[in-house]
Amino acid sequence: MVGPVSQPLAITLRALAALLGYPDARLREHLPDLREAVSEQRVLTASRRGELVALIDALAAGDTLQVEAQYVELFDRGRATSLHLFEHVHGDSRDRGPAIIDLGRTYAEAGLALAEGELPDYLPVVLEFASTQPPREARAFLGEMAHILNAILAALVKRESAYASVLAALLEVAGEKVTAVTPAADDPLDQSWEEPAAFDGCSTRGQERASATQPVQIVRKHPSGALR
Repeated sequence: MVGPVSQPLAITLRALAALLGYPDARLREHLPDLREAVSEQRVLTASRRGELVALIDALAAGDTLQVEAQYVELFDRGRATSLHLFEHVHGDSRDRGPAIIDLGRTYAEAGLALAEGELPDYLPVVLEFASTQPPREARAFLGEMAHILNAILAALVKRESAYASVLAALLEVAGEKVTAVTPAADDPLDQSWEEPAAFDGCSTRGQERASATQPVQIVRKHPSGALR
């Protein structure tokens, strides 16, 4: 996904999105740039910036294969820490597909395109979209998903992962209090998830009803450039 980055909040969101990406050679090559972006933009508190710099330094210093393996173990093999937000909303229910399609349409209407293989509900993609919005709308957008971010944060804290600092930073950007949430134990793979309400006012109002297909509406651009 591509879009303009011209002000501190947008730069910070892009940096946080990158940090949640798979730590392959390409990402590791840009770690110095991410370190500079996190350090110089004063969107976050000094203590939070320090946590993020520590994460970046750990990724840079770590063994490549080990860092990649730890990422896969953390984000790809545990539902509580999944970075695909609709898994926390719909689980494996049939409602997830239509929600993903609607979210993709929202991006397209905003003039943004997904890279091949990207899913619209992947948190780094969501953050890149938010980075293209004016600060007030971007913060409000993140606030609508604060309960999901809090749940992922708590799961990362439980696993003593330095990636928890990224989720805490997102909550800080949204103006939300970082609260401790006890994550539920992962369900068996063949067991349906209980679906929490999510994205209350900004995207999926009413999706707590598993039997009802709901449209996803995040932030839509009007021809005038204003957001409603």
